[in-house]
Amino acid sequence: VQLQASGGGLVQAGGSLRLSCVASGRSFSTYAVGWFRQTPGKEREFVAVVDWNISPYYADFAQGRFTVARDNGKNTAYLQMDSLNPEDTAVYYCAAGLSGGPRDDLYPYWGQGTQVTVSS
Repeated sequence: VQLQASGGGLVQAGGSLRLSCVASGRSFSTYAVGWFRQTPGKEREFVAVVDWNISPYYADFAQGRFTVARDNGKNTAYLQMDSLNPEDTAVYYCAAGLSGGPRDDLYPYWGQGTQVTVSS
């Protein structure tokens, strides 16, 4: 599975962005798709995951502000981010694995990352 993340950019605090993750290859619907983020000098951080039956799970900081979704017909997963603040500035990655969860070692397939910058 190859993943391509997009949708990042510069947004003011309080704004919104929607990230997309397009997968190539078959059997996308059987994979959980996780979202992670990373800032320089820090470890990669779990954001959210949507598993094969579209059950979502969020990190505490994402709960209530971020929404994950997927369209298996389009081989695409989404991360809708609302009420963004400067602390959300990071490179965001999507990843796919047969078992979803908050640990990055559950995901053998990773996209290239997309930069999200939130200005104050």
